[in-house]
Formats: sequence, structure tokens, C-alpha cells
Amino acid sequence: MVLVVMGVVEQRLQAVLEVVNQGRTVTEVADRYGVARQTVHRWLRRYESDGLDGLGDRSHRPKGCPHQMPARVEPALVALRMVHPHWGPKRLAWELEQRGIVEAAPSGSAIYRSLKRQGLVQARKRRRRREDYKRWQRQRPMELWQMDVVGGVALTNGGYLKVVTGIDDHSRFCVLATVVTSETARAVAAAFAGALRRYGIPDEVLTDNGTVFTGRRRVRPGEVLFERICRENGITPRLTAPRSPTTTGKVERFHKTMRTELLRGRVFADLEEAQNAIDAWVEEYNHRRPHQALEMATPAEGFTKPDDRIPDGLLEPSGKPPEGQLVIERRVAEGGVISIAGETFSVGRHLAYRIVTIAITGRIMHVYLNGTLIKTLGRQTDKPIRQIRPQKTTRRTKQAASGGTRQPTTNRNRSTDS
Repeated sequence: MVLVVMGVVEQRLQAVLEVVNQGRTVTEVADRYGVARQTVHRWLRRYESDGLDGLGDRSHRPKGCPHQMPARVEPALVALRMVHPHWGPKRLAWELEQRGIVEAAPSGSAIYRSLKRQGLVQARKRRRRREDYKRWQRQRPMELWQMDVVGGVALTNGGYLKVVTGIDDHSRFCVLATVVTSETARAVAAAFAGALRRYGIPDEVLTDNGTVFTGRRRVRPGEVLFERICRENGITPRLTAPRSPTTTGKVERFHKTMRTELLRGRVFADLEEAQNAIDAWVEEYNHRRPHQALEMATPAEGFTKPDDRIPDGLLEPSGKPPEGQLVIERRVAEGGVISIAGETFSVGRHLAYRIVTIAITGRIMHVYLNGTLIKTLGRQTDKPIRQIRPQKTTRRTKQAASGGTRQPTTNRNRSTDS
């Protein structure tokens, strides 16, 4: 017996001929060839319409895909990405809808695959989401501000500036973006006071443990200017745990966005030019740039300024010691220190031989020079403080205080005959 190997088309043709020529039923033929009755009916239709060619295998590819990206959308998508390389799939989808290019934007995964085909993104392994991160957000605006200081503002002379930043926790509205030459307590306090004048007083302010924000972690704990502004305006200062940048994650993410969209690769001539550029970018960020965490709404849409909490008085610490406090005077020693109740405090060598005024409340001491607050210190003990007068002014202290130079002394007993 000779075995004959038949091809697929031959087997289908034989099954069709058994029905057409031999008069067998479709059920019998289907059982004989081990296929469904619907399959035999399909072979018959194809043979009737296309002959022998209709019995060959056909492509299983669907004729159309209702959710496929239209051909006119991908060029527009690529053009947007090339102009704004920092925009991700969600932002690009939002822009396609806002500009009327499509009525319903493609999915984020479809946009990602398109960018990958065009070589506009680098494929990388997805990072596993941290399950121990807890996302939180305050229920209303002005309930909490997050503040920090960021560097990276390059100048043409090779120097760098810093930016004091603040974000409303609920709306992500930028309430503060002030360029400063250096991260000092007075510069940060002045920037914070300006934001309070413009937007009002929040309930709380969250910062890291930087020395410009708190004096609690110093060797000699004391109140800094930032903390005093909070106290005088009824604001509760909050501190993150040490080495916990994710607690202030919203303002840290704001820094990343500002570096990516504005500061990276850009150099400014001076502080004024940098401030103008940042002000323009913040206006775009607050009022026109959609935020993914806000369901593509702008921060300004979720931010409201409370009219009843706009301060009327002075926000910075006053230049005169408050009434009712113990006020004493001390002359700064040559090493830039003063002594109070057996404790020594440094106020700066540049103040040597000058008389300073100290206002004391409990263990907190505010040091003034000519009516200007220059430093806040903390005492370690509660020893009583003596009210003593500063030492009398000598020729040496007069010259040092006025910035003059001291003439060398001569030995009057030395003989002039030799």
C-alpha cells in the first residue's frame, strides 16, 4: 500500500468535491476530515467564488483596528516631542487634544511605542514602584507650604546663584521662587516675608533641617529669623526627619521640573536676568502648564488666596527689642565673642570692640547692633544675668570700632643717647 501525502489545499479540494460531486452531507465530510461544519461551509463558499485559489491559507490580520493611531497623528506627535523633549506620553496626549489634532488622544502606551519607533526615547526597564511610599496631600490650599533652597543657577562669570522656593501642598501652586546670591538666614527670611505679603499666611510650613530654617539642631539651640517670622505670624513650622527628602517630595519634584525646563544648559548674566527668567517660567507653570497629579489641571485652578489672612503689619522681625524683655548691653571682645552669665557666645570678629544690645526671653537671646537684629542665640542654663555696663572705651577700642589701625607703642624708658 502506497501512502500519498496530500497538501492542505488538496485535502480541502477533496472535501469540497465529496460534497459537490458525490452528494455527501456537510456533517459527514466534517466528521471524516476532523473539522467543524462551519469550516466545510467556508471552503464551499471560497471554492464557489475564487475556485482553487480560494482554498489556500489567508492572512488572519484584521482588516482594521478602531483604536489604531491615525496616520496624521504620528507626525504631529513627533513634532511636539522634538520641540519639547521633556514632555512625556501623558502631556503629549493632553496637548494633542487641546490643539484639536485629535478628538480622543491615543493611550500613553501607544504614544510611548510611537516615540520608541522614532528613536525619541530610550527604552529602559520600568522601575518597581516603592510600596513603602505613602502619598499624602492637604485638603485645601494655604494649609501647608513646602519650602527649600536649590542651586544650579549658572552665571557667565563662573559663579552660581540659589533659588528660595515654596509650593502650596494642595494645589502645587508656586508661591515663592526668589533668586539669592547665597543661602543666608536673612535672604531666606526676606524671600519668605515677600511671599507672605503676596499670598497670605499659611497654617503650616514644611522644610528640611537646614540652618536657615531652624536652630534646633545647632550645638547651641536658638531661634533663627525664619522661625521668628513663623512665630510672629502664627505659622506652625514643621521639619522633616533627618535624611528624608521624600517628605518634601512636592518641592523636590518642582526643582527637577525647573532644572529640566529652564536651568539646564542655560547661563545668566546677573541676578536680575535670572530672576526675570524664573518669574516668566513660574507664571507659565502656575497658570498654563498642566499638572499630572492634578488630573492635567493647572495649579492656579486649585489655588485660592485667603483675603482674610493677608498680613497688614511688618513681617520681618522688628529692628528694636520688644518691650517687656530683659535688655542688656555687652562690648564684643577682640575674638568676636560676648560673655553672659558665664557662657560665651560668638557674634562675629567683624563686630570686635562694638557695643551690642541683647534682648533676652527665657533661653532665647536676640542680638542687635544699632537697632538691627544681627543674630539669635540660645542659652544652655537659666543662671541669673547681671545688668552691667560695657567697659569704658579706650583709644584702642575707639580705633578698632571705627576701622582705624592701632599705632605701635614705643618704649619711653629706652635711652635715646645710644
